[in-house]
Order: sequence, then C-alpha cells, then structure tokens
Amino acid sequence: MSEQMRAVEISKPGGPEVLQLTNRPMPVPRHGQVVIKVAYAGVNRPDALQRAGAYDPPPGASDLPGLECSGEVVAVGPGVDSLARGDMVCALLPGGGYAEYVATPAAHCLPVPQGMGLREAACLPETFFTVWSNVFSRGGLKAGERFLVHGGSSGIGTTAIQLANAFGARVFTTAGSDEKCQACLDLGAERAINYRNEDFVKILRAEGGADLILDMVGGDYIPRNIKTLADDGRLVQIAFLQGPVVELNFALMMVRRLTITGSTLRPQSDLAKAQIAQDLLEAVWPLIEAGRVAPVMDSEFDLVDAAAAHARMESSGHIGKIVLKVG
Repeated sequence: MSEQMRAVEISKPGGPEVLQLTNRPMPVPRHGQVVIKVAYAGVNRPDALQRAGAYDPPPGASDLPGLECSGEVVAVGPGVDSLARGDMVCALLPGGGYAEYVATPAAHCLPVPQGMGLREAACLPETFFTVWSNVFSRGGLKAGERFLVHGGSSGIGTTAIQLANAFGARVFTTAGSDEKCQACLDLGAERAINYRNEDFVKILRAEGGADLILDMVGGDYIPRNIKTLADDGRLVQIAFLQGPVVELNFALMMVRRLTITGSTLRPQSDLAKAQIAQDLLEAVWPLIEAGRVAPVMDSEFDLVDAAAAHARMESSGHIGKIVLKVG
C-alpha cells in the first residue's frame, strides 16, 4: 500500500460540482477497526446533505463522504479477531467511502453474500441497516400487517418493499411515475400509488389504514400520514425531504393510540450498529443468498465522476441504487 490514496472531498458546501478529486493519507486502523481497499462505494442522500453543509460527520469520523462500501480487508487493527486480511466484505461506514481505502469498525462489516458481486454488495449496508432498524426493530412490522413506504423506487424504498414482502406484510408504496410504480409492483408491492394523481390517504383508509408507515418526505406528508394510520398504527420518520416543521393535532394520537418515532443511523453508537449488523446476518443474509431479496441497481459512475452521480441522485430520476466504481 502506498502512503497516499485518491479520494473525493467536499471542497466547500454547495452543489455536486464541489466534489473534487484529491490525494489523502492512507487510513490506519484503530482499535477494533479494519481498513478496506474499496471496490465500490454506494451513493446516498446523506452524502448529498453533507455536501450541501447540512449533515456534519460525527466526531472522529472522516470528513469525506461515503457511508457504505464493498472491498477487501487489507489491514486489521488491534482487538479484531472476526476478520483477517483478504476477507471480502461490505461495510457500513462512519464516512470516508469516496476513497480508495477506508477504515471502519470490524463489527460493522458483513461478508459479501454468496453469489453476489462487489458492485451489488456495496449497496447493501446503508439501506439494509436503515430499513431493518426502522421497519422491524423500531416499527415492529409483523406478517399480515399493512405497511406503507413512501418513495418506493428509492434505495430505501426498494429495500423496504422486498424485506416487508419477504416477511409476510401487505406492502403499499408511493412513487412519482407510472414507471416507478411498476418497478415497485415488480418487487412485491401489492399497490403502488402514483402520488401525482392519486391520494394515498384515501386508498389506505379504504383498506383499513396502515399499521406502519416509513416516511422520508416529511412536510405536509406528516399530518396526512397520521390520517392514514389505522388505530394503534406506527409512523417511523427517517428523513425530511419537504422539511421537519408542521402543525399536528396530537389529540388524534391519544384517541387512536398512535406511535410516532424515528431515527437517523449515522449518529448511533458503534455498539448499536454492531447489533443491527448481527441481526442482518442472521435474519436477512439467508434471504439474499437464496435470491429472495437483492439491491435494485440504477447506475454506476467512476470515482472521478462523483459529481455526476450526485446530480443523478438529486434529479430523482433514478430507480434503486447508484454506485461509484473505485477499485
């Protein structure tokens, strides 16, 4: 390994054009960490928020964007006995994925599923950690329940549809075009609602209401989500593309015994993320290896074209995951 590596940094807060190629020192693994030679890095909404200056990395994390990757373990820090040099992994990262090498806790690495390539494996950690922790751990989705996920054609949405379907829930989703709605149906959604010309509140209420809603839109969707929920229903909020501030009548929450919760993944403790990784290995990796669940791939860009990858994501024209080819 050389002392320097290529990386893409955020030169200043702004649009995709502020992502610039640079050279950085090679990371060194700290206690409990490994260094991965990155093959592919996933591109996610939090990367764009960080680029715009709206999502600072947690203390001690790399300032480089990139929250997931796949590749080969090339260095092992003290206290690590679960991984060895040469292991092929995909990993949730605290940051730093837009680079040729990255350090991350060994407990946040998962084996590349049998039969899956590194390109697809790079797209597993961020969305699968997010969906598992919010839909199943926090949201408590059970077989037979009515589940509504907004943004069904996004990386989060395509993952949530497949996992909820695999675990026996009735899956409803919203998307912004007939093409995106069809993609959601192909993944196992029972009903895909084109939000441009259909009202998800009316459609779900006709079905008895949603037992669980996963939302990343926020804004005026929040009071509409409350109306959509069945009695004892749960709303899990994971982002606010239309803003976090709304006026709500909380009497409805009391009378109908509703639960409103939410989370972000990146600031959670290393221990909490390690537990999610273990849950995924036990409950979800067998589904992936059996071919029942897989990341939906949209497009691939070279590391040097990270700005174009961000522009593609922010156009909202994509269906599924966008990756950077690094190695």
